[in-house]
Amino acid sequence: MSIKIKTAEQIEGIRKSSRLAAEALKYLEQFVVAGNTTELINQKAHEFVKMHNARPASLNYHGFPKSICTSPNEVICHGIPGPYVLKDGDILNIDVTTILDKYFGDTCKMYAIGEISSEAKKLIEVAGQCLRIGIEQCRPGNRLGNIGYYINEHAQKHGYSVVYEFCGHGVGLKFHEDPEVSHIAEKDTGPRLRPGMIFTVEPMINEGKSRAKIDKVDGWTARTIDGKLSAQFEHTILITDTGNEALTDVYHEF
Repeated sequence: MSIKIKTAEQIEGIRKSSRLAAEALKYLEQFVVAGNTTELINQKAHEFVKMHNARPASLNYHGFPKSICTSPNEVICHGIPGPYVLKDGDILNIDVTTILDKYFGDTCKMYAIGEISSEAKKLIEVAGQCLRIGIEQCRPGNRLGNIGYYINEHAQKHGYSVVYEFCGHGVGLKFHEDPEVSHIAEKDTGPRLRPGMIFTVEPMINEGKSRAKIDKVDGWTARTIDGKLSAQFEHTILITDTGNEALTDVYHEF
């Protein structure tokens, strides 16, 4: 494992790209309504990112055909925007990664369409708590594994499971770098965190079983194996001298 320590210049570039990714999620809120397709949201995201002289990192990444990921209801991650029409009661994750002046910023959040069930509300609430709990462990000298340890502990306390087949990752100079950030881990394991490290924390919390199944047709869409709901939030995190900075948390919403 080779974890890059970013320079001050690189950190500033990654900060700007991360801010743009967060602004894209905020911009897309107006389109996440019943009756709109996920393809429309993809088009609006693509236009917004290009308008800000940046590129969507997902587009054509290992063949991924769209500019963002849209994952409704039982879709855990990597949902491909398309003809799916949003309806009242749906929950939707949108994942945006931007490339601005060669630097990457990565974030995702949950949206509720109309009035959602109390079960869906609780799942989204706990998923947000899991993200915050993981970020609390992001400080110099701490072990990387403690992020996943405390996320999993909190999710299980509420009767949920944590997806272990996907993880967070280093980001900034590339879309995916070292380290892998597991959201289930043994306590006090892994490398020690150091100032200048940048990676994502992005726990995927399932209402039912933790396993995922990949769509055999598109090769990307990951769904829960039992059809139950999944929720996820993500921030790009910088380890600082005194703690951390959530580079994509410019609106302090989750």
